Amino acid sequence: MTEPAITKELIAKHGLTDDEYVRIQAILGRDPNFTELGIFSVMWSEHCSYKNTKLELKKFPTTGPGVLVKAGEENAGVIDIGDGWCVCFKMESHNHPSAIEPFQGAATGVGGIIRDIFTMGARPVFSLNSLRFGPIHGDTAQNKWNRSRFKGVVEGIAHYGNCIGIPTIGGEVFFDESYNGNPLVNVFCLGVLRHEQIARGAAKGVGNPVFYVGAETGRDGLAGAAFASRDLTEESKEDRPAVQVGDPFREKLLMEACLELLTTDAVAGIQDMGAAGLTCSTCETASRGGTGVEIELTKVPRREVGMTPYETMLSESQERMLIIVKKGHEQTVVDIFEKWDLPYAEVGSVKDDGMMRVTENGKTVVEIPAAKLADDAPVYAREWTPRATPAPLDFSTLAATGEKAALLSLLAHPSIASKQWVWRQYDHMVRIGCTVLPGSDAAVFIIREANKIVAATSDCNSLYCLQDPREGSRIAIAEAARNLACSGARPIAVTDNLNFGNPHNPELFWQLRECVEGLAQGCRDFSTPVVGGNVSLYNQSPAGPIDPTPTVGMVGLIDKAEHVTTQAFKTEGDVILLVGPVIDPGAGQLGLGASHYYKVVAGQKAGNTPRLNIALEKGVQSAVLALIQAGLVKSAHDCSEGGLAVALAESCMSGNIGATVELPSGPALAKYPAHAARAGLLFGESQSRIIITVATENVDAVMEQLATLPHSRIGVVGGEILAISAHEKLLAVTVAELRETFEQSIPQAMAS
Repeated sequence: MTEPAITKELIAKHGLTDDEYVRIQAILGRDPNFTELGIFSVMWSEHCSYKNTKLELKKFPTTGPGVLVKAGEENAGVIDIGDGWCVCFKMESHNHPSAIEPFQGAATGVGGIIRDIFTMGARPVFSLNSLRFGPIHGDTAQNKWNRSRFKGVVEGIAHYGNCIGIPTIGGEVFFDESYNGNPLVNVFCLGVLRHEQIARGAAKGVGNPVFYVGAETGRDGLAGAAFASRDLTEESKEDRPAVQVGDPFREKLLMEACLELLTTDAVAGIQDMGAAGLTCSTCETASRGGTGVEIELTKVPRREVGMTPYETMLSESQERMLIIVKKGHEQTVVDIFEKWDLPYAEVGSVKDDGMMRVTENGKTVVEIPAAKLADDAPVYAREWTPRATPAPLDFSTLAATGEKAALLSLLAHPSIASKQWVWRQYDHMVRIGCTVLPGSDAAVFIIREANKIVAATSDCNSLYCLQDPREGSRIAIAEAARNLACSGARPIAVTDNLNFGNPHNPELFWQLRECVEGLAQGCRDFSTPVVGGNVSLYNQSPAGPIDPTPTVGMVGLIDKAEHVTTQAFKTEGDVILLVGPVIDPGAGQLGLGASHYYKVVAGQKAGNTPRLNIALEKGVQSAVLALIQAGLVKSAHDCSEGGLAVALAESCMSGNIGATVELPSGPALAKYPAHAARAGLLFGESQSRIIITVATENVDAVMEQLATLPHSRIGVVGGEILAISAHEKLLAVTVAELRETFEQSIPQAMAS
């Protein structure tokens, strides 16, 4: 087959600039052929090279006493959890594929992140996800499209995770108009291994054979990395071939075969064929090993006839691995992969010339310096322009709304409403390690082989990040740590998924830059190194860019099983305490700036993001964790979206019991309109607040330990009604009515 001529139009179609093409010519000392052009296109895409963000990512703290594999060194980071055990975890995105083909886009996102984990030698034990969609209530064409994406994504995640037998035990789902046309699908997986089991993705040992193992290569997922590095348009449906097709049953076999192989002495290096497929696995292993790799395409297992070198090298077919085998151990590989009934082939060998060389029937079709391809993509310092500071809230224009109606409206909003419709589709009980059901502050999982208890959460309030990217990102870290503290855990490390629009837009790049600064500061504040993550840019459609969404995945350790804590109110008569301030009347404007209350009830994304006092935040978290570890806390719940009233309602519904609460109303509120003051007390999102319950006999001891922090005794658990007195007015609603609104919102939307 004759290859097309390299023209300016073809270069541009591959997402390469004129300057980048000149750089390629300099590296090769000649013009690239068509296949080489495609290879540079995917490896130098933002998805693979981070060329627009690499300078920003250097700001993250990546080291610490427990870090065993740093961010960027391998497929995923690894951190020590004690007694010779460690955990490996990472978060990745599959946003563009899920917009085009939601079921397979989400399913293969799950498959890819699982491979990243077992490539490191770790057994994956659980998954989380963070999902974002446009509004799903209503009969507009856009809302129907959003519902179809939501349905397809959840089904895809459930299908892959359930079939492979890895529980999906938590996460978050957020709905906002900015995700119309561009949903976000961020997936997280954690695995466990011993220190000596850590595997590396380097092609070491000149002369060692290179094996291809796993599913056959097809034309699905062709150039998916490049597809994920450009804006979605009305014509994006034509990119459907760039969406991979997953087979979780094949991946289960591949995982077991690879983990078994890694227990032998046969492996010199191992690499997932993820974004860019054979291309990335060959050049990245060679670059890490300081070697070269040569492969012969006629030996590559293929499921379609007539595949060209371009198609074979750029395919992102799923469930495939590249393994560098120690010479003399070939039969070990053959025996294991025949046992697991998986395709395998010796396709090449490690060379000493630093080249990525691809042949077909002995004829060289690709010859590129591996390190130049993998590591020397251009790096850009993009222009940035700050957005104007949002105007303060004008409470004189805030309509007085009944507090009960406002609470029910917030509980019905799908960002706050029960996600049972989602997580009931996931098998969260497989492996019998999930000890806190989805829906509490953090997922909690018992890793029985290591005798460890791990907590994990994903967090990001994109409303905060839109109004103030830096502060919103700091809050994302603080809230993640707060969720872990409420579950009885201390945080140990972070992974992230940075979701933004087009980096060539100076205001959008400023959002990214500010968010990175905020995340980096937050991680330093909580001593949680970033051990890996993902950047997803060009998240915008003809309707506009998404709100900045720097998703945080944070992992913590719980020392003892008796420290595991949930948000549910437990026992009639227990005393409700608020640790932290009742309200922040300062820069956060009663905590109503950038709040869900203003968005849902007033219909505005407005005001200043709440301020975070890091000393107060750390003090509140440390105090609550210490009280939990002392056995004095019966429930703990973070106050976040929707404020105190929503947090109290969630604790009542989780425990199926009511509460009587009176919120202090000090003189600082006198200058505000009464309805605004009540809204701030009930629905403001002031930071650094945790609701706890304690037995009556322990109240004095707890209050004594909280003496140096803001805290209030605000109520008592009991009855069938949630009754909250706030600023001389009573909000009262039965737990049954709360539950009806909370639990039926999403199912009703999805039934329409």
